[in-house]
Amino acid sequence: MPMRFSMDKESDQVLFEGKNSVRKVILNKPQKLNALNHEMVTAMLKKLGEYEKDPNIKLIILKGNGKAFCAGGDVQGTIQTATAGHWSYPTIFYGKQLKLDYLVATYKKPVVSLLNGIVMGGGTGLSMHTTFRIVTEKAVFAMPEAAIGLFTDVGASYFLSRLPGHIGEYLGLTGARLTGGEMFACGLATHFVTSKDLPLLENELEKLGSNASSIGEIVKKYSQQPCIKEDSPCMSMELINKCFSKNTVEEVLQALLNERDAHEAANKWIVNGINSMKHACPLSLKISLRLIREGRGQTLAQCLNRDYIVLSNTLSRRIGINFYEGGRAMLIDKDMKPKWEPSKLELVSNEMVDRYFIQLDDEDVKPLQLPAAATSSQEFTIGHARL
Repeated sequence: MPMRFSMDKESDQVLFEGKNSVRKVILNKPQKLNALNHEMVTAMLKKLGEYEKDPNIKLIILKGNGKAFCAGGDVQGTIQTATAGHWSYPTIFYGKQLKLDYLVATYKKPVVSLLNGIVMGGGTGLSMHTTFRIVTEKAVFAMPEAAIGLFTDVGASYFLSRLPGHIGEYLGLTGARLTGGEMFACGLATHFVTSKDLPLLENELEKLGSNASSIGEIVKKYSQQPCIKEDSPCMSMELINKCFSKNTVEEVLQALLNERDAHEAANKWIVNGINSMKHACPLSLKISLRLIREGRGQTLAQCLNRDYIVLSNTLSRRIGINFYEGGRAMLIDKDMKPKWEPSKLELVSNEMVDRYFIQLDDEDVKPLQLPAAATSSQEFTIGHARL
């Protein structure tokens, strides 16, 4: 989700530490769950660019202080900036955020993300494209954008669409939360390490020296197989594929309703998924499904460019105001009763969805310009999925 366009001058919002061949990039706003802002993204772009060119640096570690890696962004701030100032301000910043995500994804050196808490929204864009994605039992993943009138952005259509079966559609349409173990089970994480062992792993990585090839061996040394509960959606892949492979959002929802009605004690994830989809923005659900489906056949650069186009149209309010209404109802007034337009799935036409995918013709917002991908860039690597 988009972050606040702010020239916040709080010091040490991102810490850059390390010596020898290892550098650590630490998100350091624990009181705000490490929500990204303009200063943080700008600082990371600059430092990571320098680190990539330094031949003495062999490894980057990304982490967050406190109980979150990064919970996304300041939606209230985004709305306030777009309304009090100009909608193009957060749009331009969002483009810079996507450039950071792309830099991390195409980095010429290994990047390890340590996910020991909440990772949502913009936090997923920063971490899910790294070489090693290490989670603990404290990790919590979610893409809840449709609940506030947004869509699965920051390249989520790329990494969600590459997960086994149709669990990507499940996560994008329901905003469901996954534990660290479930992230590992479905392939979002490459390794699972207990929070007790995480400091030991981090310490050993810091002592890596110049032998970057041993990173995998060190991580494997501390990795474990997490226990997954029987009622986890990750244990119901056949049913998830049956429901979320449908062609339209309406058909997906009906399939879930049929499964619920066919069993006296329906799985909890089915009931929760139905409730989430019924309360989410209908237009956002259809945009998200299209993004994920098209993302399966697109590069990361194509997905990020598409995200920027859809977000630009969303913030401009020229087509609709669902994001502003969702932010008002869920985060500002907190009446929890957003008035979506259209209000029902069946009222959302393909033509309405199409309009969000057309490049905005506005002199204040130029098309997103991503750098040419590095030759060493890798495709999204699914973790040791057990599904």
